[in-house]
Amino acid sequence: MDIKKIQQQLGQFADERNWDQFHNPKNLAMALSVEASELVEIFQWLTPEQSAAIMHSGENEHVKEEMADIMIYLLRLADKLDMDLDQAVTDKLIKNAEKHPAKG
Repeated sequence: MDIKKIQQQLGQFADERNWDQFHNPKNLAMALSVEASELVEIFQWLTPEQSAAIMHSGENEHVKEEMADIMIYLLRLADKLDMDLDQAVTDKLIKNAEKHPAKG
């Protein structure tokens, strides 16, 4: 996934619609939370087995769309904060490995 390319596409999409005025960190963080809640709603009353099989159900497209919305807002927020999300993920994986070493 080319994060920078997608961020450029998202920025252009917002610019073409004059939406950039609304894409400040606060609004984007709030929108990200709303989209995450919409994903949670899909799974809310499912059994563990039903949730594991969600992509083989009639909800698969809905799940894809909500996950895409989450990614879109996350990438847009990172762009607005001038954060290298790829590096942030790499750094966090290293930190998690140090905090939670593998047993064995």
